[in-house]
Amino acid sequence: MSLSAVLTATGPSPTPTPSESPTAVIVPSLQDAQESATNAAGWVEENWSTWLAIGLRVLLILVIAAILRVVVRRAITKLIDRMNRTVQAVDGTALGGLLVNVERRRQRSQAIGSVLRSVASFLILGTAALMVLGTFEINLAPLLASAGVAGVAIGFGARNLVTDFLSGVFMILEDQYGVGDQIDAGVASGEVIEVGLRVTKLRGDNGEIWYVRNGEVKRIGNLSQGWATAGVDVTVKASEDLDRVKATLVEVAEKMNKEEPWNEFLWSPIEVLGLDSVLIDSMVVRVSAKTMPGKSLTVERELRWRIKRAFDAADIRIVGGPTVPPEEDPALDPTAGIAAPSVYSNTASPQAAAASPLTPVTPPGAPK
Repeated sequence: MSLSAVLTATGPSPTPTPSESPTAVIVPSLQDAQESATNAAGWVEENWSTWLAIGLRVLLILVIAAILRVVVRRAITKLIDRMNRTVQAVDGTALGGLLVNVERRRQRSQAIGSVLRSVASFLILGTAALMVLGTFEINLAPLLASAGVAGVAIGFGARNLVTDFLSGVFMILEDQYGVGDQIDAGVASGEVIEVGLRVTKLRGDNGEIWYVRNGEVKRIGNLSQGWATAGVDVTVKASEDLDRVKATLVEVAEKMNKEEPWNEFLWSPIEVLGLDSVLIDSMVVRVSAKTMPGKSLTVERELRWRIKRAFDAADIRIVGGPTVPPEEDPALDPTAGIAAPSVYSNTASPQAAAASPLTPVTPPGAPK
């Protein structure tokens, strides 16, 4: 029996009353479903080649970007390792003594390698992302324009941050200072305990930690590179024998040059440079030497100690500063206990003449 015969046998459907709301339920037929499937299959058949081409292009871009990133990062790592091996080869030689040590160069090379790897990864992955968006036929002009405007706005608002970052990069590339160096940054001075791309940490002489922004630093005085100078000024009386003074200083210098650990701290023999200045009652003799970086103060203290002991043994008096005149003993002055004369002691003075004498008081009952 067909579906139409069954519907005819059941009779006409009752007419809904006005109070009832008619609800029409549309049931898709099998033929409609078959047509939709046919259209979808046809659309997929027509566009599958385009999808496959886009997918293969995206996959190729990602693979090339990943391979290029690995190759560039590995090349940067090999370059940094070669720099470290070159520094290790000269360390311990006469040339290496004037350079910074291996640990310092290793830290600097690691910082440079980290910056280069980050920049390379950003450029490669950013270019790959733009190429993928272009593969999907997305218009990149508005995106690049918006990114450019946003970059300018962010850079203008965070110009101090950009300045600090660029200054930190150039400080590391130029090897201006490193961890362990004693520097004078103008705004603060001390030992470098950490070097960053934005902030440098310094340990002050009293133990305080200074956070110095790299963009704030206008000049750097590195006290730990190359060599330092230890200079001592010895002030003696003008009446001292210069030959004896010089012979005593030379003896102290030769003895200190041969003793440990001062022979390691001294990078040149201690020299008596001669008279630095001559005054009326004193003269200054200059003693100087090149020392290991950061050891100049230690050498100066030890040199002063030895010079003082040698001068005491040779009966050479060290003077310093302006001489103070000795105070006179008041007991030796015969006029110290005598008061200053008064004008009233002279009866002919105007003050004595103008003074009225006191009237004596006569007690009652006394004869006049």
